[in-house]
Amino acid sequence: MIDETLIRVENLTKSFGSIHALDGIDAEIHKGDIAVVIGPSGSGKSTFLRCLNLLELPTGGKIFFEGTDITDPRVDINKYRQKMGMVFQQFNLFPHMTVLDNMILSPVKVLKQPREQAVRKATELLERGGLADRMEAYPSQLSGGQKQRIAIVRALCMEPDVMLFDEPTSALDPEMVGEVLDVMRQLANSGITMVVVTHEMGFAREVGTRIIFMDEGKIVEEKPPSELFSNPSSDRLKAFLAKVL
Repeated sequence: MIDETLIRVENLTKSFGSIHALDGIDAEIHKGDIAVVIGPSGSGKSTFLRCLNLLELPTGGKIFFEGTDITDPRVDINKYRQKMGMVFQQFNLFPHMTVLDNMILSPVKVLKQPREQAVRKATELLERGGLADRMEAYPSQLSGGQKQRIAIVRALCMEPDVMLFDEPTSALDPEMVGEVLDVMRQLANSGITMVVVTHEMGFAREVGTRIIFMDEGKIVEEKPPSELFSNPSSDRLKAFLAKVL
């Protein structure tokens, strides 16, 4: 039987001085999962996500990506980061470069793709995302929603095995949130594996295959959305849902 586990986390801890941001996390992400991480502010959600590609270095525990322990200091983490697309709250586009040049920079420089191939792929992704008319625009000429959609498409240009989203709509005006979530819905329907930290409960319920509820650096509950939202087990999750739904 083929092991479909893409990421396995074992006893993951992360401390910032006396603050224990993560306190013994065990989790598995399987190929094709849309794992949505929810919880109150300060519960460790973003820290957990950023540890998955070692943007935050864990204090303890192990993270296996495609069977390799990437917390082993002998591992070339940059090689594995290429397979993990990351979308942040802020868009991180280079302001002096056009949308197209932002998108092809990493495929050409890191993956050593021929420029023509990278342009073809970027153009195709922009067309699919309804952004083909913004190809020659600069970031200053884009709305916040367009910038975030471009940031998602840019990550896809690297053909990652998993996409990590760290509250991708939290910096947007409310009317722009929907267009970014629409792009993420399309992605989810394409079958790519996704780990999403978000406060958008409607998206979590509709798109997630599994919901991970975190509080105080721990995973408190983990269930399919139909079960988690309709039948929460812990008092902590019940209290959280009462505030956000």
